[in-house]
Amino acid sequence: MSEDERRAWDDRYRTGTYRPRSAAGEFLEGWISRLPVGRALDVACGAGRNALRLAEAGHAVDAVDISEVAVEMARAEANKRDLDVNWVVSDLDDYQVATSTYDLITVIRYLNRGLWPRLINGLGPNGWLLVEHHVKTDANVDGPGSPGYRLDPQELLEAFSSLRILFYEETLEPGDQPDRQLALARLIGCKGDPGW
Repeated sequence: MSEDERRAWDDRYRTGTYRPRSAAGEFLEGWISRLPVGRALDVACGAGRNALRLAEAGHAVDAVDISEVAVEMARAEANKRDLDVNWVVSDLDDYQVATSTYDLITVIRYLNRGLWPRLINGLGPNGWLLVEHHVKTDANVDGPGSPGYRLDPQELLEAFSSLRILFYEETLEPGDQPDRQLALARLIGCKGDPGW
């Protein structure tokens, strides 16, 4: 990501033009009781809503984002809730994911295809990966306007085919505006035995 893009994200968070959600995403929330508790990595954590939820559930969380402003917001909220999270400010284009380390990696609505092989390598034995992102559609939907920022249909299945796929869907669901929807792809994969 360029320095201009990093500054733009900092400005969005600083000025409030990007309003982060405070609660964890529905996909994560729906699966959290089934996810292995251990060391977790939250990729592109923003203001920390998913990382904080993982920490509440007992995970030792590393949370990474390019925006220093967003990470400071997340750190302040973690302090308020007395939660321990390892917050990291880093450009994810260059971020080195520790090999064979994580019991769980989450990537919610962030697209970086070059990072995907590093995420697979970062999973420990029987580690789980949870991904949710916008998918291409002809429907009138919220989310990124450019198709370059959306997944192709079935793309996650192909990209993570080396994992045991435990769940996959492509769906339209209500968006933030009453007359708009979200087109989302969701995947949960495991590097080995999921334990059930």
